[in-house]
Amino acid sequence: MTETLLEVRDLETRFFTPDGVVKAVNGISYTLNKGEIMAIVGESGCGKSVGVMSLIRLIPEPPGKVTGGEAFFMGQDLLKMDKESIRQVRGREIAMIFQDPMTSLNPVLTIGHQISESLKAHMGLDKQEARQRAIELLEMVNIPEAGNRVDDYPHQFSGGMRQRVMIAMALSCMPHILIADEPTTALDVTIQAQIVKLVKRLRDELGMAVIWITHDLGVVAGIAERVAVMYAGSIVEEAQVDDLYERAAHPYTYGLLGSLPRLDLLRDERLTSIDGMPPDLIALPEGCPFAPRCSYAIDRCPREKPPLLPVAPRHKVACWVDLNTGRER
Repeated sequence: MTETLLEVRDLETRFFTPDGVVKAVNGISYTLNKGEIMAIVGESGCGKSVGVMSLIRLIPEPPGKVTGGEAFFMGQDLLKMDKESIRQVRGREIAMIFQDPMTSLNPVLTIGHQISESLKAHMGLDKQEARQRAIELLEMVNIPEAGNRVDDYPHQFSGGMRQRVMIAMALSCMPHILIADEPTTALDVTIQAQIVKLVKRLRDELGMAVIWITHDLGVVAGIAERVAVMYAGSIVEEAQVDDLYERAAHPYTYGLLGSLPRLDLLRDERLTSIDGMPPDLIALPEGCPFAPRCSYAIDRCPREKPPLLPVAPRHKVACWVDLNTGRER
């Protein structure tokens, strides 16, 4: 029986700006099981990163604010914790790595010093113990000659090696959940594959769960077991990865898959594109936010927002139309 590690219910996040209230995350719900790798997919600005940063309270306040929902982790609601309690969870129980390691690492401190900080703060290690543990962590993520590199500065590492350092830092306290926010976007495809392989190996060795945030469905196929597709701050489809690729049930997911380069395409077949633009998150439409761009839309779509409901075992979709028949569900 799978053990639920994280349960998010109806999470809402808003940004209060001079131009109006940005509805960044609009009532998303999902669970994460122990040892599972779940991907959150969607285009830029759809709320992927804001959704997970809301959980560990990294949203700048103001202008941002979590305005609703619950996020239960090991029996506690992360959204109701005081600042000191969430600080103890963040980094130790739930760790996060970001897209650009160069902006996350301090350029004037050695790699060893930066890894040691969390070990001393959360694990109570002294300076020498923390340094030795930092070397072990660098070896764990396949940094060559870790004993010598521990005293190097971030600029002395390549992009792929810096991302490995960020993974080592995130894993320093052996967290239950690792959140990876587009960690391979700035890397070439060879290094991307190495990082994906590394994270999967560490998941198997350490038993942690992973939330992998990306806009790249090609990466998702190689790492995730379950996928949540986001659009305009909402989850529009959630399924096991194989089921999603074989039987996409939302027009947006279908469009994303149609724009993905494939080796089995015939010479005269072309990649498809999704017409139109994402909605303004300050003035979201009343109904389905994808309706203005959707070729399957019916009269009901602009008026009513569809709920996320099961269409098959372990497969949910928020759409009024059955893509196979073109008829209303």
